[in-house]
Amino acid sequence: MADEFVSVRYIVQDVQEAIDFYTTHLGFEVNISAAPAFADVIRGRLRLLLSGPASSGARATPADSATSGRNRIHLVVDDLDAAVAPLRDAGVCFRSDLVSGPGGRQILLADPAGNLIELFQPAMRA
Repeated sequence: MADEFVSVRYIVQDVQEAIDFYTTHLGFEVNISAAPAFADVIRGRLRLLLSGPASSGARATPADSATSGRNRIHLVVDDLDAAVAPLRDAGVCFRSDLVSGPGGRQILLADPAGNLIELFQPAMRA
């Protein structure tokens, strides 16, 4: 399994809330749940490690680095407008407006702990 996935760890305040967010809104599936300390959810080849306050991953984090940062996971979608609409209807917290550039369109949202997620629709290439 280790060679099949790319893993990212997010520190969260409430593991079950994070599991519910990622599985309900972003298409992740639960791989391992040891809530309230830890969970492992997957989407494609991305393995997202959700570490609550009691987990060893969270305890190893220096106090001055304990808040969510500017890094984010990047999820590619085929239709950004179609992906955003149900999230808005569900009251998900968006952290940016929709931005268009030469590479495509994107918008940032936050999980319940404030960690950023980028939804990205690549530009059509000729």
